[in-house]
Amino acid sequence: MISTNNISDYSIMNCDCFEMMKSIPDKSIDLILCDPPYNLANYSTGNMNFSWRTEVNNDVAEWDEKPLNPFDLVEDFKRILKPNGNIFIFTSYNLIGKYHEAFDKEFDTFQFMVWHKTNPIPNIRKSSFLNSCELIVCLWNKGHKWNFSKQNEMHNFIESPICMGVERLKNPKHPTQKPVKILEHIIKIASNENDLVFDMFMGVGSTGIAARNLNRRFLGFEVDKVYYNAASDRLKRQTYKANNIKNIKDSCNDINYIAV
Repeated sequence: MISTNNISDYSIMNCDCFEMMKSIPDKSIDLILCDPPYNLANYSTGNMNFSWRTEVNNDVAEWDEKPLNPFDLVEDFKRILKPNGNIFIFTSYNLIGKYHEAFDKEFDTFQFMVWHKTNPIPNIRKSSFLNSCELIVCLWNKGHKWNFSKQNEMHNFIESPICMGVERLKNPKHPTQKPVKILEHIIKIASNENDLVFDMFMGVGSTGIAARNLNRRFLGFEVDKVYYNAASDRLKRQTYKANNIKNIKDSCNDINYIAV
């Protein structure tokens, strides 16, 4: 059994999430925030190579080819979530109906958010819309935690660029790495400080970084060893940086200033 009460900052595991979730105690998770495979492989038009930019990876990855059934998540999600907890699941158009079928009757509220990517991959063939939006399933029961801010900040619509620049890992390069900014926005709304955030499809650890940035505890699972190692390295660096900042602040507070 995983001792969630003993997680003071973060705990991550290289494991099969469906097996390891059985070890999470009942009603111990404050926020489930995850990015499962979208199963878009069947819709792929193949990778595209260009002389003037990097390859467009339409095939995503081999792990996306394995079918994901949202019904397989229902039992454990309901069991491990606290009564006042929240669930946010990144997904795509092809699975949103299946998530609704699986979860709508299980929670008081089933909503969705739209993430608009301001820098989507260009449509080279100019034959359809740019693929600039992703969907996020939102689930909760009455009495759930909810940090409502201003009306104009609480739309179910978020905009940001695709993860890029120094934030984007180059090795390994995860094809669906999410921007920390988007994850922090959700975490701020749906949890409080010291709450436990859980991501069972952790990838390279972006949810963990966002959680720790906001002083939330984090539990993460990842089956791919390469991604797990990348997540571990990122979280260690984040913790080292955070501790150094804290030590500097503490040292400054300890200084006795003498008026002259």
